[in-house]
Amino acid sequence: MARLPALREAARLGPILDLACGRGRQSLRAAEACLPVIGLDRSRAFLSELGSRAEAAGTRVDRVRCDLEASAEIPIREASCGGILVYRFLFRPLAPAIEAALAPGGLLLYETFTKDQQPFGHVPKNPAFLLASGELPTLFPGLEVIEYAEGTDETEHGNAVAQLTARKPG
Repeated sequence: MARLPALREAARLGPILDLACGRGRQSLRAAEACLPVIGLDRSRAFLSELGSRAEAAGTRVDRVRCDLEASAEIPIREASCGGILVYRFLFRPLAPAIEAALAPGGLLLYETFTKDQQPFGHVPKNPAFLLASGELPTLFPGLEVIEYAEGTDETEHGNAVAQLTARKPG
């Protein structure tokens, strides 16, 4: 996890929330680094698998089931998360709730597909789940951008992604 030192610092402010965590790759990495983690996803099966994998690894990930697209809310107390991880998920109406869930000084790590992903063939089925160029930082006007990049990552298939690291003013 590239931003582990920053996440360790953020975890002093509250747990690390992994939104739309799926099977929990990011959740497990954070938990293995001894950070308090909450994995949130709509899939009961994925959350169950995450719990089993965390237990097998000797770690703990608290799990919350919620369909973020149904409510555009996060069932977490406002200003309670030291960090929020969002990977390969985009639901624009949720952006204000993400900002609100961060504690002052909290860290947002966000990475998801851009419209440039379309030529690669493996894209989200809904084009609304693809970012326009330069869009990601504009979804979080109340956060201070630490780092922002767009481009193709170095995975075997290639993915066109935007990556944002931002902090809630303290």
